[in-house]
Amino acid sequence: MQWWNDLIAWLSSSAARPTVFAGVVLFVAVLAAGLLAAWIASAAVRRVVAQRDREAKAAAVAALIDAATEASVWNSLTPQEQVLADRTVGQADILVRLLPIRGSDVTANWAAHQLHELKRASATFGYQLDPAVVEFRDRLLEWQRHPARTRKQFQDDLVRWRTQRQEPEQVAVEAQDAWVAEQHHAHYQSATSPDETPRPGDTAPTQALDDARA
Repeated sequence: MQWWNDLIAWLSSSAARPTVFAGVVLFVAVLAAGLLAAWIASAAVRRVVAQRDREAKAAAVAALIDAATEASVWNSLTPQEQVLADRTVGQADILVRLLPIRGSDVTANWAAHQLHELKRASATFGYQLDPAVVEFRDRLLEWQRHPARTRKQFQDDLVRWRTQRQEPEQVAVEAQDAWVAEQHHAHYQSATSPDETPRPGDTAPTQALDDARA
């Protein structure tokens, strides 16, 4: 215990005060430098993560907007182009759902519904769907800037579409969509096989749709 008593006596002496003061200052400086370095590193990591999130969101939005452009002319695409477009939409849908943003799945569901409607309307309206594509683009860009506010609007749209859906009409619409897809594939198959003649009785099930809406 003699060494401990000597240490206490030395620390309490006036000769040790400069050394003790320098040691305390050095300790505080090292601690402050460590805390500052940790704060800078944490801020840098947060900036990198935020930048990656913004890039992922921008890439997903750009892919969905491009998919909307193709969906507006869906009936004029070849089957191979439709497959590639569907793959792009699927990848963009996954990117949106994986974004660390509350309600990103709501946005993905809203975009999927809108793309489906654009595909359906392309068989009838074709290039007249440009205003719908512009609206789709503007609303996604608005979601990119203000995700919380736009998420509520998307949720309201989904609820409204769900309440407006009528089962008989929905069945007729699905039957008509299936017929349009079949005719589209048959058109490109006949283009590659000129000798093939269309089957008799290939008419659109529009009467069933009209009956369901009536």
